[in-house]
Amino acid sequence: MEAEQIERIVEATLLAAHEPLSVDRLAGIFAPGELPADNPRAAVRAALDEIGKRAAGRGFELVRVASGFRFQVNQDMSPWVSRLFEERPPRYSRALLETLALIVYRQPVTRGDIEEVRGVSLSPSIMRTLLERGWIRTVGQRETPGRPLLYGTTRAFLDYFNLASLDELPPMAELVSLTERTLAGETDAPVPDAPDGETENADPRPVAEVIPLPTAER
Repeated sequence: MEAEQIERIVEATLLAAHEPLSVDRLAGIFAPGELPADNPRAAVRAALDEIGKRAAGRGFELVRVASGFRFQVNQDMSPWVSRLFEERPPRYSRALLETLALIVYRQPVTRGDIEEVRGVSLSPSIMRTLLERGWIRTVGQRETPGRPLLYGTTRAFLDYFNLASLDELPPMAELVSLTERTLAGETDAPVPDAPDGETENADPRPVAEVIPLPTAER
């Protein structure tokens, strides 16, 4: 099969898919003999490279996340595209964002670890929200009395934040800055009041205090 036709098929498949597709899954849509027998995955990768180049400068882009490749709207187009949808994006509290940051940068962690660092009781609704979003999961149990559950992030978390792996996480200082600006209303990403049941201090400790900053970027 000609390279141009492979590109068209891969492009159409990505457009039809409702989730990111890996190179192996994309290669699997071709019948035997349609891709070069010596290295079928290389042909798919070459097609993805060409598709990505063609999308450059347009209103959408081809991105690679943890689960594979997908098309998505360019971030700078979101102010216009968002007007197409009546439903407002989810709004998250400071407590939830701090909890997520702790899990992301210190995983695997227990509820007790999070409460110890933040200095406040952790609401079950926060963990439930993160689990329901599919951003965190239980990854085991700590071998201590009571065997508390250990939590870590998921591929869905990486996909949502356009990350191919945890190695692409921004430095903590950048995350702290974004979180604080978001909470102050200086960005388009809104954050609500704390979920019901969340116990907070009257003057909660800022993210920069509860999560030690790394000395060097990842």
